[in-house]
Amino acid sequence: MKKAVLLAAVASLMLTLATPAMAEDVTLNALFMKQAGYSEDDVTAMTEAFTAETGIAVNPTFVAYEELAPKILTSATSGGYDVILGDCIWPAQFAKAGLVLDVTDKVEALDLDDIYQGALDATRYEGKYYGMPWLNDVKYMFVNKELLSQAGIDEVPATWDALIEDAKAVKEAGICEYPIVGCYAQAECLICDYTCIAGSFGGAFVDENNQPTLNSEENVAALDFMASTLADGLCNPKSLEMIEDDVLSTFAAGNAVFAINWTYQYASMNDESQSSVAGQGVITPIPGTDKAESATVNGGMPLMITAGSTHPDEAWEYMLFLASKEMQAKYCANALPIWKSLYEDAQVKETAGEEVVAASQIQFDYIVNRPMVPYYNELSTSMQAEIQLVLLGQKTAQEALDGLQETALKLAES
Repeated sequence: MKKAVLLAAVASLMLTLATPAMAEDVTLNALFMKQAGYSEDDVTAMTEAFTAETGIAVNPTFVAYEELAPKILTSATSGGYDVILGDCIWPAQFAKAGLVLDVTDKVEALDLDDIYQGALDATRYEGKYYGMPWLNDVKYMFVNKELLSQAGIDEVPATWDALIEDAKAVKEAGICEYPIVGCYAQAECLICDYTCIAGSFGGAFVDENNQPTLNSEENVAALDFMASTLADGLCNPKSLEMIEDDVLSTFAAGNAVFAINWTYQYASMNDESQSSVAGQGVITPIPGTDKAESATVNGGMPLMITAGSTHPDEAWEYMLFLASKEMQAKYCANALPIWKSLYEDAQVKETAGEEVVAASQIQFDYIVNRPMVPYYNELSTSMQAEIQLVLLGQKTAQEALDGLQETALKLAES
């Protein structure tokens, strides 16, 4: 009898040791971005819902965009974070360095036909997927129609030529000193704005083989155009110090007629608690030229699993939950869903705004990717510095872009 009891106890112990840890014993660490897209409150609420449903605890950390990459680079292999939010320009670098897990089999099991291509592109490098599409975003043109109407203008400009004429009319009438505002600080936001404008001039930074084309005629024309708006006093000179939140606050204060920004500006500029122009602004596709009807930059940001994560299965479960149709339909006020089918959903139209949904259906057809190359961070840093010199009037667009082309070619060869 004692032997039987002992054997039963041993068997029970062995079963306990062989049983995987319960969900309640797992805690994930996740790294997110503070600005734009899903707010901290949104992510926190989604995370609490995930824990309530699964028992898996998650510690979310929020940092400014500029802090994301450094934190990821120093912690990915150690497992400091299990889940990280990355920009669409990083999978190439992270994958090549072995910092994130290849999740191609998991992504391909999803209904890819129902996911927007821009969101998918944000996770891909050399035909493989390194993350779950999550934050689906592009930039739009925001226009204060009330200020335009004061200058006798009823239509939102569809071309850059028309926008310049409108800006001159508004300025000459004394309605707004600087009708245009941009995210031109020496940061990634400058490259995002330049990508939009260069694309609308028919330009691109790399060709179909990912070879640099920075000094193309179209790119030069686009940069000349940006510089001219500053030189002519149409663009706010403080734009050279502004990131997205600064552009939003300038527009929301009624001190700009035209602004390029991410989706989140729409909700904020119509919030009377933080905007003096609620109801005056509209969201529209970015203007074009005779080379392109419009263009925008891919702001997709995937969720990725770090190579050092000790809980990759639970991490994927968390990522799937955050990207689920239920969560994306509920929290779409500042970031639109990755799922095409949700754009017919009544809840999405009500929460995001029918005007936003309508604009996205046009703007998503004109997405331009920043170069998805392993050396992008180095290239972007050089571009930020050189483009600012042009906007400051210290270099010509041709000089700056010729130098950047040489830099890019050297980086591609290294």
